[in-house]
Amino acid sequence: MRIDNLELVNYRNYETLKLGFSPEINVFIGENAQGKTNIMESLYVLSMAKSHRTSNDKELIRWDAEYGKIKADVLRKYGKLPLEISFSKKGKKAKVNHLEQRRLSDYIGQLNVVMFAPEDLHLVKGSPQVRRRFIDMEIGQISPVYLHDLVNYQKLLKQRNHILKQHYGKQAINDVMFEVYTEQFIEAAVKIIQKRFQFMELLQKWAEPIHHGISRGLEKLEIRYQPISGLKPEWTPAEMASFLEHKLQEVKKRELDRGVTLVGPHRDDLQFMVNGYDVQTYGSQGQQRTTALSLKLAEIELIKQEVGEAPVLLLDDVLSELDDYRQSHLLNTIRGSVQTFVTTTSVEGIQHETIQSARLFEVSKGTVKE
Repeated sequence: MRIDNLELVNYRNYETLKLGFSPEINVFIGENAQGKTNIMESLYVLSMAKSHRTSNDKELIRWDAEYGKIKADVLRKYGKLPLEISFSKKGKKAKVNHLEQRRLSDYIGQLNVVMFAPEDLHLVKGSPQVRRRFIDMEIGQISPVYLHDLVNYQKLLKQRNHILKQHYGKQAINDVMFEVYTEQFIEAAVKIIQKRFQFMELLQKWAEPIHHGISRGLEKLEIRYQPISGLKPEWTPAEMASFLEHKLQEVKKRELDRGVTLVGPHRDDLQFMVNGYDVQTYGSQGQQRTTALSLKLAEIELIKQEVGEAPVLLLDDVLSELDDYRQSHLLNTIRGSVQTFVTTTSVEGIQHETIQSARLFEVSKGTVKE
């Protein structure tokens, strides 16, 4: 799949902007704070209906404007697909082929993107929340059902936490609704955990040989999904539910003491092992970056396998963060197979022929010219 053109109206620092793109490499060059990342962000929002930089949609609307809009024609293997996302004080609307979608989960998946930004280099070293977000966003792109289940889980978690807060510091809960919410919470949690286990298995399949190649055959990468509850991937849904029920009973007193739910996929994490060692704790910065790069390249292959088309790759200011070897490996991998958008302050020092043959856009103070 590829993005043929883009139109922005009242988006961030752009009043209006219309661009056409190369099916291969598109590079946005300019100093910092000129609007390069805003263009990249708009492509991400077009795919995921939310920003990777803010949870407040109002920040996406140009200062003093009533609304903001992103439009594009996406070329899929079955033909052209117009997509549109608009934001206002009333909320956001998403259209596929000019038809408004009742639920955002029906919209997501029409355009698949893989975003690689400097903060992704901290995926290994960063907080568990960063890694959970990574899992959820990537599964959501290939499984709209997962997004629906995740929203349902988060709603039940909120309701359960609300009752726990009401009983904060007490010895017991005598509340029928709490038992009902807990039962539904367990059911929803099992769906999320099962899907995460399946996704990690697929990601492992692609990431291991990619990492092996980048490390010149010296390293073996293993990705482990770690539910805080201690669930095992081979268990049936019934076994998982029974185990979670037991765990929640075990921590009930602590939950009352703290007023929050202590067990569930909202507290789970990923672990990355290289040659049997935890990369987060013992890995060098180079190993951590190789792991992050391997994950992103594996995402491309995974989406290609699951969807039947390659996703669009967004490289936001990340090439300068990679050494020459990793930079070349990345550009060699995507060459001719994935439509790619790159932001950078300069192409000097990037000698790779993929960049030399790219379509170049200069960005300065919210204006873009070729």
